[in-house]
Amino acid sequence: MISLKKFVIFGLISCLLFPASSVYGHGFGLDTISSINIEGKKLSISVEMPLTFENDQEQITITATEDATKENAKNVTFLIGLFHENEMIFRNYFFAEDGVLQIKVNPTQEDEITIHGEQDSLLGAWHGTESNPLEITGPLFNSSGLYNFEIEIRTIDEPTNIIESGIYNADLSVIETVSFTQKDSKNNDVDFRSKSYFDTISNFNYDYEANQVTFEMPFDWSEKQMSHVSVVHVETHFPKEFVEFLAPSYSGYVNGIELFKSSVSVDDYTEDDERIVHFVLLQDHLRYLKNEMKKDLSEFPENMTFTISMSTDKAFPLEAYTKSEDFKINLSWDPMVVEPDVATNFIFTIRDGRTNEPLRSSDYTFVIIQNGKEIHRVSGLAQVGGEFEKFTFTEDQTGPAIIKFENIRNTGQETEFVLVVVPEFGTIALLILVISTMSIIFVTRRNQLFI
Repeated sequence: MISLKKFVIFGLISCLLFPASSVYGHGFGLDTISSINIEGKKLSISVEMPLTFENDQEQITITATEDATKENAKNVTFLIGLFHENEMIFRNYFFAEDGVLQIKVNPTQEDEITIHGEQDSLLGAWHGTESNPLEITGPLFNSSGLYNFEIEIRTIDEPTNIIESGIYNADLSVIETVSFTQKDSKNNDVDFRSKSYFDTISNFNYDYEANQVTFEMPFDWSEKQMSHVSVVHVETHFPKEFVEFLAPSYSGYVNGIELFKSSVSVDDYTEDDERIVHFVLLQDHLRYLKNEMKKDLSEFPENMTFTISMSTDKAFPLEAYTKSEDFKINLSWDPMVVEPDVATNFIFTIRDGRTNEPLRSSDYTFVIIQNGKEIHRVSGLAQVGGEFEKFTFTEDQTGPAIIKFENIRNTGQETEFVLVVVPEFGTIALLILVISTMSIIFVTRRNQLFI
């Protein structure tokens, strides 16, 4: 006997299916500067901070790790400059005996930055102790958008081993949510919301005649900037009852260039009364856009202009190519709505990227990543080209996840997909939603790549 919940889900899925996902980037709240040369060693520096600064006190953590040993570097003095909208907020020396620098941040409306802690006698580097923790107070993170950390290493191994290093950059974002009131085809007000995990949104416009939404965001297309941008993620929210802009899926464009299908996805579960359209641009997608713009532009713009257009495309099977386009992965999963504590089968086929033929005896490594951390990794062999992997997400693993295929056929090539693990929703609430709309309800939770 089919349960009422499963029956309702099946009925909704049988109507229409379209993609939805979200990931955070720069919005992960974590950026890592990988494999830099310091005194003959390879170091990685990670910077982690919250996505919002809503509490009286938050924390920034900067960690220097030796690549060879995977252990924290010792006696590191950082010279750190923090910038927002090209203006310097502070630039000071900080010391971390164990390679981990923890800074308590107290955002205020005061005019000046004040640092609390202790200073050494060599470079005047700030550090904290158990009785006197390191804190910074003042006008910090009071506005949203992209924050740039300029980091230099000035000592390592020994507190007196003064060195000169290059300048390394990490970018992290404070989430921005802005409301925009637009007119529909009947001149009624419609409340849109834009949520950016990267930088500030402007020039938002809904065009009911073209059935599309457009908005802009600053973006630096230089290689220096793009090299450490893992993901650009922005969301557009609008009421589910706004029928004239409801569609089974949406096509997305940046600066007039059509995006891969995985870059635009729909979320009807995160908010009870709102549909969310996600733009998710991975680094390879950004490079693709840059290469396409080179064909028509003598110089790159200083922004991204996003366009969301109504589409009727369906989702499965999802398709993702490796960067070389030598291989293509077809991916589906069951059940279609991915929930915690429910085993999910990920069914995939490894294909020749040019002939589309399944490739027998294909090695692969299947990886699941959430919040920048691996939560699952397994290697296997697809004997006939097709295979499946099973994974059960836990209650604390809801939200966006990246499904990654690494080292395909032992070539080192890889590709990835995005999905969202949704919290379990109540049957009663779902039934009320179905009855109240008296129309097709589109079930979301899919990602697809390439058109």
